[in-house]
Amino acid sequence: MGGDTRSYKGKLAYLSLQATREGQASYAHVHEIIKGLMKRRWQVHLYEPTYAASVITPSPIRRAWEFAVAQLKLLASGKPDIVYIRHHFASWPIALLAKLQGIPVVQEVNGPYEDLFIAWPFTERLAKLFINMMRSQLRWADLVVTVTPQLAEWARGEGAKRVVVIPNGANTEKFRPEAKLDGDINLPSKYVIFFGALAPWQGIDTMLAAVENPRWPKDVELVIVGDGPEREKVMAVASRSDHVRYLGPRPYDRMPGIVAGSLVALSPQNDRAGRSSRSGLFPLKVFEALASGVPVIVSDFPGMADLARGCGCGLVVPSEDPYSLAEAVNFLYNNSSVREAMGRKGRELVSKEHSWDKRAEQTERVLVELLEEARR
Repeated sequence: MGGDTRSYKGKLAYLSLQATREGQASYAHVHEIIKGLMKRRWQVHLYEPTYAASVITPSPIRRAWEFAVAQLKLLASGKPDIVYIRHHFASWPIALLAKLQGIPVVQEVNGPYEDLFIAWPFTERLAKLFINMMRSQLRWADLVVTVTPQLAEWARGEGAKRVVVIPNGANTEKFRPEAKLDGDINLPSKYVIFFGALAPWQGIDTMLAAVENPRWPKDVELVIVGDGPEREKVMAVASRSDHVRYLGPRPYDRMPGIVAGSLVALSPQNDRAGRSSRSGLFPLKVFEALASGVPVIVSDFPGMADLARGCGCGLVVPSEDPYSLAEAVNFLYNNSSVREAMGRKGRELVSKEHSWDKRAEQTERVLVELLEEARR
């Protein structure tokens, strides 16, 4: 970090055992919050698996080793003022040690336990063990930060003592309507976009089916950017369809131009295991698209549906309904004045209320409270 450490407000150890890979929401969330805290004179060190820089997901044994190494590095770095953990079953050891040493712990929760079982089905065989490891961390935490009000209620029900809601946001300096393409990227002249993790709950099947629906505009392509378990499915359809183009994962800094050039951004998430209807959704991609002046089409779940309806910056469709999704794309494509008005409203809203700088300010406020309480 450099500089005189006495000028810092506090030393924060940030543990993210979910590797922060560019192109996924976790990367932007973790790094934007850290940048905002450092701007506000916090000394922040990020501890994460080394395979964050790789596109290859290692074996379960290698991941377990990396989880341990990241926590050992944190322990070896000296005693921080606060340990900030992106909620993960394997962070149980560091959460326990911090509790025993009287170090304040913040747990940031981005989804319920079921996210683990949906993303990695083999873990469901030991569901009770994993749930107990995650639940105990919520109960030990001095503060739990959630991204939706519904998740906050869930965390309280799991025994969390103190919970605040700090949703996702967007970098409004990077994601803006004027953003230009960076690099040699071959894009269609007219396209809608989905970007982010290609996870089972993201509605990939719904999007791919919508493209084949007769209501989908014939001269509009679906551009998909990201990586994850559904990658092979997307690649297979893109190889045979003239309406689907897969760009793979792209660096965070190159996404603004891709998003700003789209007609509409999609977030057609499904309700696997009741995840979306119960916990609510404020996907990062929704805020970044709106910051880019691009309207959104979202599934009818708490959070993102309320946002789209409330600001008039997008359309809401039923979950897992390819016809309705195709119809919504068709409507916005054929009504440019409506589309542009929605984009302006979205940009204005996110600039005023949902920038990452605003989120860092909210995060710092609760961290200062924790630090003052600990020092007293």
